[in-house]
Amino acid sequence: MQGTFISPYLLLFPVDKEIHRRKDQAKAEKFKIGSEECHLKTEGRKRAVGNTPVSSRAVSRKPRPEKYPRVPQPEKDRGCSPEQGNIEKVRHGNELTYYTLFHICIITTMQANSALQDLLRKYKEGAISLDSAAEAIEGLRLDRIGDFACIDLGRSIRCGMPEVVLADGKDPAHLAEIAIRHAEAVGRCIITRISPDQAERVRESATKKGIAAEYRDTGGVLILGNGPAPGKTGGVVAIITAGTSDIRVAEEARIIAEEMGCEVRTAYDVGAAGIHRLFPALKSVLAANVFVVCAGREGTLPAVVAGLVDKPVIGVPVSVGYGYMGEGKAALASMLQSCSVIAVVNIDAGFTAGAFAARIANMGVHP
Repeated sequence: MQGTFISPYLLLFPVDKEIHRRKDQAKAEKFKIGSEECHLKTEGRKRAVGNTPVSSRAVSRKPRPEKYPRVPQPEKDRGCSPEQGNIEKVRHGNELTYYTLFHICIITTMQANSALQDLLRKYKEGAISLDSAAEAIEGLRLDRIGDFACIDLGRSIRCGMPEVVLADGKDPAHLAEIAIRHAEAVGRCIITRISPDQAERVRESATKKGIAAEYRDTGGVLILGNGPAPGKTGGVVAIITAGTSDIRVAEEARIIAEEMGCEVRTAYDVGAAGIHRLFPALKSVLAANVFVVCAGREGTLPAVVAGLVDKPVIGVPVSVGYGYMGEGKAALASMLQSCSVIAVVNIDAGFTAGAFAARIANMGVHP
């Protein structure tokens, strides 16, 4: 009978497989032993955690830095449980927040308030008295009006923004008293979202007190004050609208930015429905430090502008549009989903957009 040839590779295969299986069992047994040892409670000793892949890697032998006793840091003890330790001492005057769970340390830096710097400079130069400077620096002055209002008279010096009163929903008599008290105390007051009837009532009351009133009906804003208009800071804000229906919100943003000392340049009615209108309009506003773009309906324009300019763009959804997701909801959703890098404020938030844009623009001109 003829013999059958058996390849030596076929004989070796089962043996080789058995060798690998035994090695795997040995590794598994060693891993199990290491895991059990990790949970032993032994006093006075510390060791590396044995049940993690990093336990076999080399560890730096450099001495640990000086500890800062008031900031906790999780460490590993023999029982593999977190304990309170310390982190390196940080020498600074800023706020330090340490999140134990995520091992994250955040240092918050407060930027200098330019308004306070200007005030102290005036006192140093003798332009104002010590009492006047101390009163202004207070920044927390409050004044109660009857039993219906507690007004903040220190906002302008504390935050570097003019005092703004929202007229929407307020009784005309209450609104007039609040606005006049602000104007008397700080020299100027801006009222937004004011109706013609409210504006007439406030203007009558202001005239009796000898306070000038300027009503800008396009933006729905009334400005009270006898002092000069705010001085120019050098900041430039560009405001663009998709359509003419968006101008009312854009004008509110414009007034606020101007009241914060910015030059405002506008380009209205240049939306995506006729995109060829946008390119020549951008030429007159390219020097701006920041762009405010107002758009209703599908809210396309802010993303388009952000793809064409190298400055920050603030999108303002406007409550123009009807049907499914009308009244600015579709515009807001579109801006939030923009693949261009933009910031987005609330629907019809012209005041917020104008104030935020002015802050950005003024940061570039203040030391």
